[in-house]
Amino acid sequence: MDGSWANSAGAGTGGDLHLDLELSGPGGVRARLVRALRDAVRSGRLAPGTRLPSSRTLAADLALARNTVAEAYAELVAEGWLTARRGSGTRVAPRPAAAPRTTGVRRTVPPLRPPVAPTYDLRPGTADVSAFPRTEWLAAARRALAAAPNEALGYGDGQGRPELRAALAGYLARARGVRTDPGRIVVSAGFTQGLAVLGRVLHARGAREVGVEAYGLDFHRDALERAGLRTRPLPVDDRGAVVAGLAGRDRKGVGAVLLSPAHQFPTGGVLHPDRRTAVVDWATRTGGLVVEDDYDGEFRYDRQPVGALQGLAPEHVVYCGTSSKALAPGLRLSWMVLPEHLVPEVVLLRRTGEWTTGQLEQLTLAEFIDCGAYDRHVRAMRLRYRRRRDRLVAALAAHAPHIAVTGIAAGLHAVLALPPGTEAATLRAAAWRGLALEGLGRFRHPGADGAGDGLIVAYGTPADHAFSGALEALLSVLPPAG
Repeated sequence: MDGSWANSAGAGTGGDLHLDLELSGPGGVRARLVRALRDAVRSGRLAPGTRLPSSRTLAADLALARNTVAEAYAELVAEGWLTARRGSGTRVAPRPAAAPRTTGVRRTVPPLRPPVAPTYDLRPGTADVSAFPRTEWLAAARRALAAAPNEALGYGDGQGRPELRAALAGYLARARGVRTDPGRIVVSAGFTQGLAVLGRVLHARGAREVGVEAYGLDFHRDALERAGLRTRPLPVDDRGAVVAGLAGRDRKGVGAVLLSPAHQFPTGGVLHPDRRTAVVDWATRTGGLVVEDDYDGEFRYDRQPVGALQGLAPEHVVYCGTSSKALAPGLRLSWMVLPEHLVPEVVLLRRTGEWTTGQLEQLTLAEFIDCGAYDRHVRAMRLRYRRRRDRLVAALAAHAPHIAVTGIAAGLHAVLALPPGTEAATLRAAAWRGLALEGLGRFRHPGADGAGDGLIVAYGTPADHAFSGALEALLSVLPPAG
């Protein structure tokens, strides 16, 4: 009985249990069972609170007498390894926390981590997932599953469900000015996955370098570099990325450029019309590719949304969108609108099985868009985020007027300019206050020049009941005036 499985699938009896039972050893079967259970608990493989199978079930699974198992349980309960309560079954007992080891030498070095775990999280990257429309999503899932053909429960074809691609084609044309049809859309499990696929395709086509904004997410750069592409930073100012440096480059140099033209992340600038025209001209002239990250283009507050760059040159721009900001990152759904000539290569690579996307989630999102729930949710969240943004701006104006706020026309975060040399100290103070924040330097390309100190403050992340406390904590750690 070495390495036996206790397959306890009966209702209310606990789950499968693997025990390393010795074939022979001191004592009888009961003693060996006690040792196996005790070792599983001592090693941590059976965590405190784990419910064990009933004595009847475990005895049947291990082909032992029920009394043998019951006596083994009773012995371990008496030793404190297990607990047994009527109606709750037999469980692994809680273990006391180990006392810290002491050496007799007093610590004089301060701890490396702040003593307070984060109470408030104002780091960018996540929407207010507490507002996820659970009821509407569940209703859409039920309708989608009821109407789904049997083949929709298979592995998929690598391009994405046709139902979702059709729904996206209509929505993106209407809401973001994208020029497409379902055949040019590829569904991915997140923007980074789509970027990694594009990187491989570009490398296979001979590209060796990609222009990226000097400020952005490091894991996006990592995805491109893992595909064999170097990333070259493009300066960023209040008019977006400076794309003039792309002029004169051919496909042997910069083969593509990754931009967030509607709302640069994280600085918040919008790509100026002259630069939009310039980057499209560069791509058309050289055969290069513009990868448009429209990560929060739906959340614009002070004027009409800026249309997608893709609408200017559909054969030279890859439009990338995601459900992460509008709904929740846990859905792992994003989409690429590709130039027609790229579709076969991207789909072929995705069909290797390395890049999979859940079929049922795709069907649900298609139904969610088609029934109008997606539009209603985006409008409601746009109003909610605008109110939060206004509260943040008002609080800063009242209590820290010396702190300039930028990047607030759209998106889910604001940029707070700090006095030179204060970013690191402010982040340390925030950590000790129980406030999770990111500094501007966190997003700077290693090869880019610095552009001053600042904080990236996300107002979309905290739930409504926690937002007032988060604002209070933020105001308490900002550097004083002058």
